[in-house]
Amino acid sequence: MATPPAPTTKTLLIEDWGFIPYKEAWNRQKAYVQEALADLPHWQDRLILCEHPPVITLGRNAHKEHLLFPEERLREKGIELYAIERGGDVTYHGPGQLVGYPILWLERFRCDISWYMRSLEEVLIRTVGTWGLSATRLPGLTGVWLLNPPRKIAALGVKLSRWVSMHGFALNVNTDLRGFSFIVPCGIKDKAVTSIEREIGRTVPLEEVKGEVVRHFAEVFGVAAVWGER
Repeated sequence: MATPPAPTTKTLLIEDWGFIPYKEAWNRQKAYVQEALADLPHWQDRLILCEHPPVITLGRNAHKEHLLFPEERLREKGIELYAIERGGDVTYHGPGQLVGYPILWLERFRCDISWYMRSLEEVLIRTVGTWGLSATRLPGLTGVWLLNPPRKIAALGVKLSRWVSMHGFALNVNTDLRGFSFIVPCGIKDKAVTSIEREIGRTVPLEEVKGEVVRHFAEVFGVAAVWGER
């Protein structure tokens, strides 16, 4: 009797784009999605990690009243503003925040947006646990939270095109949290925002956090992570 073939391990290419303007990263994501859609069976799934200069993004469900300052005032302060195609409301990105953009063909995993979002949350819950932080989910709210009182440490927002994902997550590592004062983060008025640095009282090297995100992403999604050129 023939021995059945061993299961093929899915591989995930890790790309580190470093400190990159938001619009450039956005355009590169869109180009990757078009490349994937043009030849899905041969698309190499990847996770992009990066950091952005100060920027506010408005998702498809954003409410203008959640932007607390006019665009002209924000630009005077060096904060860019973009309306984008991800789900969710308004959020802030800035230095010291680790942003992740998985470009995955979910037919290789599971065609279920709820499963995908909960899986991304699980990656981040495990990641912050490395620094002794007990994070969780809150019923009815997307993202990763610490409790007593509830405060958000990571935000999520994605878009799917024929089950190809773009956008992703933002984890506050050493982020200057004053950037969130220009918005109502994710449209949630009664809950604070925090970071790993604020919670543990010291700066954490972003490279360490990247390594933990990749390790836990590989565990949760059942992939073999391969680092590209960094």
